[in-house]
Amino acid sequence: MNTRIELLKDDITKMDVDAIVNAANQSLRGGGGVDGAIHRAAGRELLQACIGLEGCQTGQAKITPGFRLSAKFVIHTVGPVWNGGDRGEPELLRSCYTESMKLASTEKCSSIAFPNISTGVYRFPKEQAAAIAIETVHTYLEKEKFPEKVIFCCFDNENYEIYKNLLSDFQ
Repeated sequence: MNTRIELLKDDITKMDVDAIVNAANQSLRGGGGVDGAIHRAAGRELLQACIGLEGCQTGQAKITPGFRLSAKFVIHTVGPVWNGGDRGEPELLRSCYTESMKLASTEKCSSIAFPNISTGVYRFPKEQAAAIAIETVHTYLEKEKFPEKVIFCCFDNENYEIYKNLLSDFQ
């Protein structure tokens, strides 16, 4: 595995990294899953900062301070809803990772943690989403100095095992 890529089974809201990525909805005003957990952990200031961003398009990313989180920044990205895969979903998901990494690079973040974007209520097939995430991050890190460390943070065993198996191909 690329020494700059790490896999953990953990709660992303507790990660001690420069930036965590939020699998957000287009309003950026909080929701369920990881989005709701990040908003609850960061405090009300995060919602106020997100309102000021005026939303985010699918495949794009925006950044806010981390407020009450250990992370200095929250990078909000809007993953695609799975509609069979023929409506640009893979490309949009790839863009989520690329745009998040670009923001982390701009801020000179040495470390960033990603959740499993789009695999919850947005129904993106988990193995395909993980493969896109790993390939996109790996390719980005080959060309860029920052971030120095990328963590795929899985909350559940199923996603953790998928990532573990796919990451073994990058050793």
